Amino acid sequence: MAILNKKIMIVEDEKCLLKLATIILTARGYEVVGAADGLQALKIMERGDIDLILLDVMLPGIDGFEVCRRIKQNDAYSDIPVVMLTAKKNQTDLDRGNEVGAAWYITKPFKSSNVIETVERLL
Repeated sequence: MAILNKKIMIVEDEKCLLKLATIILTARGYEVVGAADGLQALKIMERGDIDLILLDVMLPGIDGFEVCRRIKQNDAYSDIPVVMLTAKKNQTDLDRGNEVGAAWYITKPFKSSNVIETVERLL
């Protein structure tokens, strides 16, 4: 079961996927906050109470790779695990995720068990 009081931010521009991931994680006892794009995610980060981030790669405005890079360059947030969520499965994208500091990579479509297992392992 989830560790209580852990907050996860899901950054996903597809509303149905954001809702699905939110349901999966809140059912496990996590608090979830959603963001529809990278700039909104970075504003939420300023609150300083996020424990883990599920971050879509393909976002409007700045993409997930850039959001991850900015998070990892900020000393206040650099230790927060970032899990990239994407339909992109080629090695170049996996390498790019590693370069910007992603802790893990989950490809879409994802299984709820894979998301839960990854979140619980990283927290």
